[in-house]
Amino acid sequence: MRYILLTPLLMAALTGCSLLGQDTVCTLADADSQVSAVWRPADFGGRDAARIRLCVDGTCKEKTSGNADDPIATISVRLPDDIGASTVPVRLTVTSGRSGDTIVKDSIRAELTEQHPNSASCPPSVWTATFRAHPEKGLTSTRGMKLQG
Repeated sequence: MRYILLTPLLMAALTGCSLLGQDTVCTLADADSQVSAVWRPADFGGRDAARIRLCVDGTCKEKTSGNADDPIATISVRLPDDIGASTVPVRLTVTSGRSGDTIVKDSIRAELTEQHPNSASCPPSVWTATFRAHPEKGLTSTRGMKLQG
């Protein structure tokens, strides 16, 4: 009889439930407030064919376009975690690694959205925006972009 009573109590404890109501179980995933750009390295010639520069509100990050065999590359500019629901200026500049000529130059105002990687009732709360760096259109939506090879 003792095992029959302890088993449901143990299961409730392991699943985050209590007899007085459901307790919130938070995972420990971390995240940063940031604006990101993703692209397909093959779109820019792969390897060191292009330099991708992303600037957000005056802070910039830069990297090479990446290996053409990789399905996706990304760059992110970190923001203060307490930035809140704001709009920030974003600039993308893509230059040729060979000639130094500008391939793409675009700017947009990014509306940040709140994200909760561990559920709405668990920290952290971060503010993000993500764009696709497109070789002809500049900064576009990631909607419909296949993120796996």
